[in-house]
Amino acid sequence: MKICVVLFCFNNSLSNFFFFAAISLLLSATHTLQISLFAPISKDDSTQLYTLSLLLKTPLQPTKLHLDLGSSFTWLLCDSTYTSSSYHRIPCNSSLCASFHAAACSNDTCALFPENPVTRNAVLNTALIDSLALPNSDGSTQGPLVLLSDFVFSCSTPSLLQGLASNSSGLAALGRSNHSLPAQISDALSSTRCFALCLPGSASSPGAAFFGSTGPYFFSSKIDLSKSLNYTPLIVNPVGDTVINYNGQPSDEYFINLTSIRINGIPLPINSSILTVDQNGFGGTKISTSDPYTVLETSIYKRFVELFANESSAFNLTVTEAVEPFGLCYPAKDLTENSVGPAVPTVDLVMHSEDVFWRIFGRNSMVRIEKERVDDVWCLGFVDGGAHRRTPVVIGGYQLEDNLVQFDLDLNRFGFTSSLLLQATTCNNLNITH
Repeated sequence: MKICVVLFCFNNSLSNFFFFAAISLLLSATHTLQISLFAPISKDDSTQLYTLSLLLKTPLQPTKLHLDLGSSFTWLLCDSTYTSSSYHRIPCNSSLCASFHAAACSNDTCALFPENPVTRNAVLNTALIDSLALPNSDGSTQGPLVLLSDFVFSCSTPSLLQGLASNSSGLAALGRSNHSLPAQISDALSSTRCFALCLPGSASSPGAAFFGSTGPYFFSSKIDLSKSLNYTPLIVNPVGDTVINYNGQPSDEYFINLTSIRINGIPLPINSSILTVDQNGFGGTKISTSDPYTVLETSIYKRFVELFANESSAFNLTVTEAVEPFGLCYPAKDLTENSVGPAVPTVDLVMHSEDVFWRIFGRNSMVRIEKERVDDVWCLGFVDGGAHRRTPVVIGGYQLEDNLVQFDLDLNRFGFTSSLLLQATTCNNLNITH
């Protein structure tokens, strides 16, 4: 693989890239680059989902892709508008084609099965190699653009975009697969297999993803947020939950060892056995950016809402009519706000040890709803996922916003900070200078 470094600049919105100069340096594949790359993350108000902005093709074109933590490989729309002078197909008899969990052949061309994580639809389409570029950074300073010439992805059709973040032209896969976006970046740059996400809480300005680095990560506080991370082991689910059968391959989704949930310090009564992933892939807790809100299995959800409502009485809150998809709401006039959102009971996600927990404050537990014909209310931002779910707890995007989270595959651990509002910053306040 050839790696290029390009001098560049982009405007005040990190989501739009603009070039300042042409290629400044060409590095051979044997040269090791100890650098990390970053990409802007934008929130889509219409779907409450997220897009990752990067540069693809030759000449490089700004591209927005739906951000998904569980997918195995990136895919994008390759219709008649796809133009690039550097793309090429993958031969069916190549070692690269053989390295995919499942592939098909058409006219001696390797094809893959891209999936939509929201609609759970899949199609068969051509696999391609083309150029990808992202800026590098040491966590505080923006460096040159780095070009990866052999980025592997799948084509797709317009139908597969249904339900994803609007304005996206495909999907950026951040799963555990060897062909995911972070894996390909780490392999190309000989960097650590670690990436971090800071999802923005609004569409006004972007957050960021960092690839190939364990830190530092600086935001407006000038504090290295990697120093604030707490860690819990990543759990491998032995069976993937995919539309296409990958012959017993482990899941590429990220599972963590959640052992209990506390509300205002009071443990939620849960059948602990369902929080453990079994040999058939059922149970456990996963992290998802394609679920807008945390999803709980019905038996957990009912107890969760009941205990949260009981503990809310100490805040002089009165339950009002619920607004779908939520099951517990309060009049906005009854809530007071502080530095971490509306004043409500705290929710602790307790990990492998009682003293390792992810605390969720009002900013990430309550959702403000102001719509026509609906009273101004705050609703508990957790949803009922139904009974007998394959995965009983899915931590969704809203609970991740304004929290720095890190996925370290070299050390097999998940890092989390709790709300950055505690440090007087947010994920919208990326502090990388040119």
